[in-house]
Amino acid sequence: MTRRWRSYTEAYTFILPSATLMAALGIYPILWALRYMFYDYKGYGAAKFIGIENFQRLMHDEQLWHAVKNTLIYGAGKVLITLPVALLLAVILNGKLQGRNFLRGIYFMPTILSTAVMSTVFYIIFNTYNGLLNQILKSVGLPSVEWLGTEHALLTTILIAFWGGLGNYMLLFIAGLQGIPKDVYESAAIDGANGLQKLVYITIPMLGPVLNIIMMIAIISALESYESIMVLTGGGPAGKTEVMYLYLFKLLFPVSTGESMTQEIGYGSAVAFILALVVGAITGLYLWVSRKINNIY
Repeated sequence: MTRRWRSYTEAYTFILPSATLMAALGIYPILWALRYMFYDYKGYGAAKFIGIENFQRLMHDEQLWHAVKNTLIYGAGKVLITLPVALLLAVILNGKLQGRNFLRGIYFMPTILSTAVMSTVFYIIFNTYNGLLNQILKSVGLPSVEWLGTEHALLTTILIAFWGGLGNYMLLFIAGLQGIPKDVYESAAIDGANGLQKLVYITIPMLGPVLNIIMMIAIISALESYESIMVLTGGGPAGKTEVMYLYLFKLLFPVSTGESMTQEIGYGSAVAFILALVVGAITGLYLWVSRKINNIY
């Protein structure tokens, strides 16, 4: 065997396990779902070909489009609250602050917790009737608040998502900040720039490429989030916190709540395809806007 073929063999040997797993767990499920978009299939028995009926149904599915609207509000709230606070925290903890490594660990700790465990703890805190927070409010003479009720449930889930994602984005920002040369800050300090001016005119512009990646990760993550909401509210009350991937989960893995519920593999596959298009379109729109902004500045 020649040296060239030996190098090819070694390379493909390393790639083969990953490629096999990707094909089995990534590509095959996509192809499987694409096929069933055009079938009426309940997960058992024979699948019946129905053409585009699943897509006609989803166009008039008010619950789905309500979930899409909730997802956009939830995603925008999570991104717009989490990223600025994470950046500010990263700037502070990237400076010469005593105990900064300990504080970084404290803020990062929520990220390593299971979403189910974290959400259960928050459910105990925000429970309307016997939650810890309402008990504290009552003890100081204030009225209790329906944190997970119709009026506040979506805001509460956004705040919990903020707490869970803050440490992760903070660390990504710190990694980006450490790539900025200290000479730039020292020159700005000699010219009399204060902290805010350094942040606006040096830190944010020089973080541009990192910020673009973090924004894209944050947007995709926010649009695909549903685990925490599933534990906290199950999409209720009255669909106020139903987000699109939770709606999809219920179609594919229905849980009986006393009423008859049917698994809908065919319709769920069509919904999954449309939701993937929604996430792709929003991500593409963000990349287009960020490229335009980069061209200006």
